[in-house]
Amino acid sequence: MTMKVADYILARLSEWGVEHVFGYPGDGINGLLAAWGRAENEPRFIQARHEEMAAFQAVGYAKFSGRLGVCAATSGPGAIHLLNGLYDAKMDHVPVVALVGQTHRSAMGGSYQQEVDLHSLFKDVASDFLETVTVPEQLPNVLDRAIRTAYARRAPTAVIIPADVQDLDYSAPTHDFKMVPSSLDRSGWSAVPSSSAVERAAEVLNAGERVAILVGQGAAGARKEVQQAAETLGAGVAKALLGLDVLSDELPYVTGSTGLLGTRPSYELMRDCDTLLTIGSSFPYSQFLPEFGKARGVQIDLDPHMIGMRYPYEVNLVGDARETLLRLLPLLERKEARDWQEEIVAGVRRWREVMGSRAEVSADPINPEYVAHCLDPLLPSDTIVTCDSGSVANWYARHLRMRGEMRGSLSGTLATMGCGVPYAIGAKFARPDRPAVALVGDGAMQMNGLAELITVAKYRQLWEDPRLVIAIWNNQDLNQVTWEMRAMGGAPQFPPSQSIPDVSYARFAESLGMTGIRVEKPEQVERAWREALSADGPAVVEFLTDPDVPPIPPHATREQMEATVESIIKGDPDRAGMVRQGLKAKVQEFLPHRKKTSDDD
Repeated sequence: MTMKVADYILARLSEWGVEHVFGYPGDGINGLLAAWGRAENEPRFIQARHEEMAAFQAVGYAKFSGRLGVCAATSGPGAIHLLNGLYDAKMDHVPVVALVGQTHRSAMGGSYQQEVDLHSLFKDVASDFLETVTVPEQLPNVLDRAIRTAYARRAPTAVIIPADVQDLDYSAPTHDFKMVPSSLDRSGWSAVPSSSAVERAAEVLNAGERVAILVGQGAAGARKEVQQAAETLGAGVAKALLGLDVLSDELPYVTGSTGLLGTRPSYELMRDCDTLLTIGSSFPYSQFLPEFGKARGVQIDLDPHMIGMRYPYEVNLVGDARETLLRLLPLLERKEARDWQEEIVAGVRRWREVMGSRAEVSADPINPEYVAHCLDPLLPSDTIVTCDSGSVANWYARHLRMRGEMRGSLSGTLATMGCGVPYAIGAKFARPDRPAVALVGDGAMQMNGLAELITVAKYRQLWEDPRLVIAIWNNQDLNQVTWEMRAMGGAPQFPPSQSIPDVSYARFAESLGMTGIRVEKPEQVERAWREALSADGPAVVEFLTDPDVPPIPPHATREQMEATVESIIKGDPDRAGMVRQGLKAKVQEFLPHRKKTSDDD
């Protein structure tokens, strides 16, 4: 039987080691779908409920496997739906290839049904590589370049295949003029900085007395080396949200997340250091970095396009984190004085006490911090944790301690709602032998998580470890935006935009044959987590939480928090007494443990 273009595309993906393609059918990719039938579903087609979710699943797969994520969609609306997930890949530097259908070549330019100018649509999100296949001989070069570029640039790329081209007989490029052959191999490579640059970096770090290290996802392959650098320099280590799983939180000098969703020890580490070493992170919030001119800085990043941003670094090392550190470590001098690191360790210990106290503060009906705090010690050490955007990200960042082989991620730069559940689905296909837990707000769950529970039910039998727990913080409020509005003061809350319906997520899960648990009282929280984590299949557990528990920023002063209290009261006078009492209790639990600063005067 003659091989069609669509047959060749699937075969080439398999040669590249692609095992899963996340997508949704449509007549713009009918040729590919027919080829999947002929190939007996190799690579396996994973049917999402929506193309955006397919793209998110590809991102989650890539994040947790370290391999290429692939998604597929039809022309017109299908292609448009991919955009948000692909932008998530672009902004978090994740390798994803999108295979996109297009109307027949003969209809192009004729305002035909579902005809969209896909090059204009994708030219930004897939700016590293975007091409339309118009004749068979363009393959394999176009597909190979899309894959190599996605890996090399850590970015999404897109290949557009018109519907009629998919059904053409495949013919390989020949040894002729204007033919472009291709090959499969992609050998490993590592970029390293010059020796002189490494020496200059060592001079800066050796001269520092109070060294802080900030790590992001780019340091993920250098766990041992980062730990060695911290112990040699007597440093503390803060983590950007995308780098939470880079280093274990069991190390006493690891201060946890930094930024608006970060911890107090990370804030103080950045505030008080005299030297900053940033590894594999483009953390964007300069107000959570040392004051300009107060600290000397060294940055390590693989991408020369991203180096030297955010802070006036003195030395910028362009290179792979591990390879660069291996060259830097022999030049670092061990700091004998450990006062700085001991101060950091003490701050971390105080912070954990504070977080325990905050989790215990009563709320109506359940304190959302308590939900995350109870989960932390129960998580298996090989769990993959995904988190959605919203106030739940605060509790994920502050209460969950990474340890063992745990992995975790969220939409770090795009911060889009709706990624938590599809990320977890992608994670289960990336690592079917490991448990996964998705932490999701009710807003994100209503946006698209409910539909993706159907995908979970469809594929649950394929996973070696059946555990997939989807936890929902049900507070009937779009809570993160509500708190942003409250903090602004002039707009304490606008209920028509913020209030959302109460949905029985647990009952919906039960209707799909999953375990469903609804938790309405604090004394039920720990038992619910244990039941969900021990279920013999996917489980949905919803916690009715208090929307008036504030995600207190790590740098908040007493005056700022009291002003927030007054803003809430102004916007919600019927609940003023409860809000004032509860929030002031929070402030009292949090602030007394802080080291006094000029901010508090």
